[in-house]
Amino acid sequence: MIDLRSDTVTKPSQAMREAMATAEVGDDVLGEDPTVNQLQDRMASLLGKEAGLFLPSGTMANQVAIKTHIQPGDEVIIDRDAHIFYYECGATAVISGGQFKCLKGERGILAVEDIAAAIRPPDIHQPPSRLVCLENTHNRGGGSVYKVENLAAIAKLASDHTIRVHLDGARLFNAALAGGTTVGELASHADSVCVAFSKGLGAPAGSVLCGAADFVETARRFRKMLGGGMRQVGILAAAGLYGLDHHVERLAEDHENAKRLALGLSDMPGIELETEVVETNIVMFEVVATDLGADGLVDGLAADGVLMIPFGPTTVRAVTHLDVSGADIDKALEIIARFLKKV
Repeated sequence: MIDLRSDTVTKPSQAMREAMATAEVGDDVLGEDPTVNQLQDRMASLLGKEAGLFLPSGTMANQVAIKTHIQPGDEVIIDRDAHIFYYECGATAVISGGQFKCLKGERGILAVEDIAAAIRPPDIHQPPSRLVCLENTHNRGGGSVYKVENLAAIAKLASDHTIRVHLDGARLFNAALAGGTTVGELASHADSVCVAFSKGLGAPAGSVLCGAADFVETARRFRKMLGGGMRQVGILAAAGLYGLDHHVERLAEDHENAKRLALGLSDMPGIELETEVVETNIVMFEVVATDLGADGLVDGLAADGVLMIPFGPTTVRAVTHLDVSGADIDKALEIIARFLKKV
């Protein structure tokens, strides 16, 4: 089975499992897990922030960050297809009492001019604009990447209006690689940033949220409130450390395989995609074959051993990762071509 549904489907390697099994642990709620502390400090250093906080998931990291930044009744400016808005179960309304101002980005990437137009003037009738949330890379945008100059312009605009910026950097290492920069440079234009280890870095779980020391201290309390305070969690943090040591540079292979997949798909009748927009490890394409649609293609390919995810009536997403090789991509393309010819 060639599983292209997500980079979250990866299995820990034997070496990663050994690192987890031998990790030194302690009570993280008491701040005494040395492996967690090491991971938090290392991520804070990489991202240029004062402190870091380990959380079980990217969703909790995002929601803890939002709750730390805003008060009930505040407004959060966000892309309408952002993970925080689209895939996090309305958590901001439930947990933080905030509301979203949803903008239409270009493949999920917001322009500074659109954010400027969305900032509300002081008015007792309107919710105050308190936070801008960005996503880099952007999942539903097809792995699209914010340019550094765009992030810098957004950060300056937000600062001028006393608005905070949170960066959902679940795939931030992919973004840095594609943009020819560093995660530290990308993170420098946000007040808080979270990075996931369960995607391209191949760990079974875990994200780290970084920011100023006082921000992280407050976020730690909200993590506990939401049930994210775990105990001997160094066994998971060890997987994150292993991913940092062994799986960052190899992300280039995922990007190459995504481009390889996109180029192969672009030549197939019944499929449309723009190969030039494939920047990282996510490939989005349209199924234009008559009466097939995304569900028909995905179901048919699953029976033949290739897994993808429908992202709309005619849109399909495929994601490359460390458990998929170039040979797997070639085999998947053969299976897809054969299926399309059959139907």
